Amino acid sequence: MLKCSCLTPRIRIACYSKMSSTPGPICRKFVPVEQSEVTSISKDAGFKFRLVSYNILAQAYVKSSYFPHSPPPSLKWKARSQAVLTVLKSLEADFLCLQEVDEYDTFYKKNMESLGYASIHVQRGGRKRDGCGIFYKQNNAELVIEEKIDYNDLVELIEDEKNSSVDNGDKNLLVVGTKEKSKADNEVERGDPNDPRVRLKRDCVGTMAAFRLNSPLCHHIIIANTHLYWDPEWADVKIAQAKYLLSRLSGFQKLVSEKFDCSPSVIVAGDFNSVPGDQVYRYLVSGTNVVGPETADEVPKIPLSSVYSFTRGEPEFTNCTPGFTDTLDYIFFSPSRDIKPISYLDLPEAESSDVSGGLPNYFHPSDHLPIGAEFEVEA
Repeated sequence: MLKCSCLTPRIRIACYSKMSSTPGPICRKFVPVEQSEVTSISKDAGFKFRLVSYNILAQAYVKSSYFPHSPPPSLKWKARSQAVLTVLKSLEADFLCLQEVDEYDTFYKKNMESLGYASIHVQRGGRKRDGCGIFYKQNNAELVIEEKIDYNDLVELIEDEKNSSVDNGDKNLLVVGTKEKSKADNEVERGDPNDPRVRLKRDCVGTMAAFRLNSPLCHHIIIANTHLYWDPEWADVKIAQAKYLLSRLSGFQKLVSEKFDCSPSVIVAGDFNSVPGDQVYRYLVSGTNVVGPETADEVPKIPLSSVYSFTRGEPEFTNCTPGFTDTLDYIFFSPSRDIKPISYLDLPEAESSDVSGGLPNYFHPSDHLPIGAEFEVEA
């Protein structure tokens, strides 16, 4: 059983077990956005909901050889799984967008149900055991429609190599091509990484869902949760995945709008494996294609802003290990008069003792930090 003691008012809480002096996870708090154009004082308060995105680190990837800096007991599934649950519960979110979710059927689904969350989940392809999940409070939102995103579908969307044009650049990655498969095509996984059929098959996934908020406004929101490919040397793959994500999201938004006669708000969250200002980030927030020539076809139909950039500036980091510390996780939203962020989840600074030496540790059960925002739907 856990009891909580406050370490810093309004900012973080550390939990300690009655049976041990070992520190438990730190549960940070939400910070209101400072009074500005972001926060209106002239209108009545609308319906509020809280969304968190968190790469919880799949247990399948937890090996002492990967995390030699981490205290061995903090990597054990029994301790780490309970620490993750403690963090998730403390955040009191209405929506949780989780990445690297393994043990979904055996652990997370039932344990989150006991906390009042229903969920949808998509598992990665191939031999990968983890996936993405959206967990939502059933008393605050109703799931009305969902779609899976499988980035391996890009393999079937590329134009046949013989019809490719050199001057089309990376635009070819999203051009519909032949869907006929030969025996050789089914074995491309072991082929040349320069072959787009091999290069684009990364077994990455995402999910998007439309919810009707249980508020007097009955407002609809679309939430997408994704995990893009990790390799910094394969920026073309991540750009292709980002384009496919927003293309699918645009179609989904149109479907929801027509089916439910509404104008849904859009939120996109996840681990984008992209640092602020890089190609993927710039494409998502500005619609500018920084790899190939800019054309109307390259501009996303859904404009997006990062919640943290919009309210306080991007965090110093969301992923923290001795070999790499930077921001990879984001919550994007489509700005409109219907919805606005009014608070954000506080994050530690590099000098904070709870991240010293890198993650995961006793304070943080993943190598990533949760990020979050509270939104207000205008009345």
